[in-house]
Amino acid sequence: MTLTADWFRLTQLDSRVVSSCAMRIQFPFLQVTTLFIVTSAVCAQQPRVPQSTGRHTTPAHTPAKPEETELWQPVPKVVTPGADCNAPPSDAIVLFDGHNLDEWVSRKDKSPAKWIVADGVLTVNKAVGDIETKRTFLNYQLHLEWKVPENISGSGQARGNSGLFLASPPPGDGGYELQILDSYKNPTYVNGQAGSIYKQSIPLVNPTRKPGEWQVYDVVWTAPIFNADGSLKTSAFVTAFFNGILVQDHFAVKGETQYIGQPFYKKHGAAPLRLQAHGDPSQPISFRNIWVRDLQ
Repeated sequence: MTLTADWFRLTQLDSRVVSSCAMRIQFPFLQVTTLFIVTSAVCAQQPRVPQSTGRHTTPAHTPAKPEETELWQPVPKVVTPGADCNAPPSDAIVLFDGHNLDEWVSRKDKSPAKWIVADGVLTVNKAVGDIETKRTFLNYQLHLEWKVPENISGSGQARGNSGLFLASPPPGDGGYELQILDSYKNPTYVNGQAGSIYKQSIPLVNPTRKPGEWQVYDVVWTAPIFNADGSLKTSAFVTAFFNGILVQDHFAVKGETQYIGQPFYKKHGAAPLRLQAHGDPSQPISFRNIWVRDLQ
């Protein structure tokens, strides 16, 4: 039988006969050709594996549902806002509403605070020193309004100086100070002007109104956390708005305020807020509408 005739006959057989004949025929060329035909037929029956696109796709049999990303608990408590952005909301602790100093004591000896309350305004009494809250706080939102007298005199740090201590743990005059100062056309070192974290963080801008006009601080304070051995675990953070404008953006506080030297931390827990009676000779400043919200 010639190669041509043999090849013709083989092509008329089914695939099983072809496979059997391929083992008996001794012609190398025919063996390779037959093997190629059989292999190609087998490969053609294999399912095509799709290539990955690198994107996550949800299987067709388990379609995503909007409920899978909906949370129904815990339900936030209802808080009624004040009549305007300066008025205390329903869950606020009012520290001064123009009537009395029931929420305050003298920093020096914890006796009743002796600053001056008149016409709904609280004015610093420099002769008796700082005052602080009876209550202590950890994390909170604070609103405070302050005013430098219209006839203010002096310059730099000796012009309408005071301070809001965001936490003032005992003993002594320690704490973390948000500076109060007349910074309306009154040059001084920039990490000591109004809106600064004193000697630590320069305010982002200077939105101070002129003397005789009320200034507004809105502050969010996150207290520092300490390890059992007294070392710092997490620093304090402060975000502050000055007359509605952001001046401190989640600043990581470096430690308690130091007039000389670098700030440092010492372990403490909840602490009172403190208002400073600064010893400069300029006319004393005033406060009104002070309230705080505990943030648990």
